[in-house]
Amino acid sequence: MPELNLDPPAPGVQPKRPPRPPRASLAHIPSTGDWPMVSEARFLSNTLAFAQRVHAKCGPVSRGWWMFGQSVYLMSAQANEMVLFDRAGRFSAKLGWERVLADLFPRGLMLRDAEDHRWHRRLMLPAFRKEALARYLEAMSPRIEAAVTQWGAKADLKFYPAIKRLTLAIAADVFLGTQLDAEIDQISADFTDLVAASVAIVRIPVVGRNYARGVNARARLAAFIRERIQQRRASDGNDLFTQLCHARDEDDRQYSDEEIVDHLIFIMMAAHDTTTSAITTLVYALAKHPEWQSRLRREAQDTAQVMQQDGRRVPTLDDLALMTEIDKVFKEALRLYQPLPTIARRALVDVEIHGKKIPAGTPVAVFPIQVHRSAEWWTEPEKFDPQRFSPERAEHRRHAYAWAPFGGGAHMCLGLHFAEMQVKAVMLSLLRSWQWTVPAAYVPAYAYAPIAKPRDGLPIRLTQLSG
Repeated sequence: MPELNLDPPAPGVQPKRPPRPPRASLAHIPSTGDWPMVSEARFLSNTLAFAQRVHAKCGPVSRGWWMFGQSVYLMSAQANEMVLFDRAGRFSAKLGWERVLADLFPRGLMLRDAEDHRWHRRLMLPAFRKEALARYLEAMSPRIEAAVTQWGAKADLKFYPAIKRLTLAIAADVFLGTQLDAEIDQISADFTDLVAASVAIVRIPVVGRNYARGVNARARLAAFIRERIQQRRASDGNDLFTQLCHARDEDDRQYSDEEIVDHLIFIMMAAHDTTTSAITTLVYALAKHPEWQSRLRREAQDTAQVMQQDGRRVPTLDDLALMTEIDKVFKEALRLYQPLPTIARRALVDVEIHGKKIPAGTPVAVFPIQVHRSAEWWTEPEKFDPQRFSPERAEHRRHAYAWAPFGGGAHMCLGLHFAEMQVKAVMLSLLRSWQWTVPAAYVPAYAYAPIAKPRDGLPIRLTQLSG
């Protein structure tokens, strides 16, 4: 199989763009048969149902319309591995995502490839290492405690907007270094408009109102960051913004001002929106399965007791590491409702999967959302069963890419450990003080794209624990 040299001599160089293949070259791949607008509508209205329907009709390799163009859909653990692990550099993340994100999140890590991606990611890594995470945890813990106390005062709470405001406030604090409520409110509104614009069908600002709001929101966020860069380059601080301003490689190269703007906007989106989705899903799962909520509460109370014995009110990373049962529940929640249901790439060379040739230049989309509910890998895949992630069963070990909520390979989520830390910190505070429920028959309608969330905001009933 031909391979492509993807090691340019300096950051900033991207792989060459192969031309789109003629439509006839995909004729051998089963077609969904949907018209473009019908396909887009089905994908956006219920991504899970869309993926399951396509897989049932066409199998693991099919072709159809996705995100403003014809694409090949890949729905198998083997395809996840081929596309995401991709050591040979046969797929481009930049060319895969650019038609969706290039105007709104240009030049973020998801839109970089090969050595260019490796250089930008490597320069950013120190801001996500253990010592940095420890500082972020110390900074975010008072905000978490205050928010959880405030939630309890309402008894009936729409959880999704509440946790979204908290994760955005945390991100604004530890990433941007701002704590002003007015600034946080504006930043939150801008990121909401940005994410909504990423799936807008009409992408002309004058005509497409959602898209226009997203373009304007990005301009405001860029200006907010840009006007503070020189001050951050001249000062010290533990926030991500300041760290990126000071980051240098072994040759004394550093990020340009515009690269800092691009990275911060992308990281802020990825950090708070995906974590908001994950925590919401976890809270819903524990409301529907009170036996697991009780089990995790005992673990949280044991952790709190260790903190009390050591005279600490703010948890450390070592404290959060004591919470091991939550790992299984979190993984199961992400299996059922992963924040990002699909991952886009473009083939740089001819490839073959499941006996089907995919020509160079073809946009492809893998669908972990379908693989996560496949009976090929999971026992009773529609059932909530955290024990499937126990060492005894280890169903996620049946194939390395049967469970892929954080992507994989070189583009594996850089903020994975930050997200896990934030989830545990929020759940530690929530479980210690409150019990929450939803009506027995309640099942929220989920919007899976662009980032999974319950359409009704997930209303829950909070009850304070005695003692």
